[in-house]
Amino acid sequence: MTWRGSTTVPERIFACLPYLLPLIDGLQFGQFLFRQFPVLGLFFVPIVPVLKIYQTVPFAGLIIFFGLYLGVVRNENINHFIRFNAMQAILIDIILILCSLILGIFAGGQVSFVIQTLFNMVFLGLLSAFVYAVVQSLLGRYAEIPPLSDAVYMQVR
Repeated sequence: MTWRGSTTVPERIFACLPYLLPLIDGLQFGQFLFRQFPVLGLFFVPIVPVLKIYQTVPFAGLIIFFGLYLGVVRNENINHFIRFNAMQAILIDIILILCSLILGIFAGGQVSFVIQTLFNMVFLGLLSAFVYAVVQSLLGRYAEIPPLSDAVYMQVR
């Protein structure tokens, strides 16, 4: 738990918003859990409008990705707390993209128990990282995810 000074409520809220990018990109990994436990989908009802816009706008993910990186992470006029969380969300999204590519290769056309388990693991890992990061951000604390946070600190000065 690292403290870098006090943060205001708007800064805490803005620090949480970038985590919507990996959450929306990672919902695909929850497909098997959503089929098995339909009630789980109710937790994601509040982000449905954002999801609809995200799916409607061509290249929305890429636009948001570069917008966050160039407009927030590299902008030193923005509070370090917000830039840190934006960069961490970007790195989580990159990990999801890599998982998607790797699992897409192994999944092929046939979905086995192993692939379903891997999808579920990725989704539950994403969900736990999302909840942890958002709660820590709302509390005004830096969300220290060991391998990621070290890389984020190297990128965000």
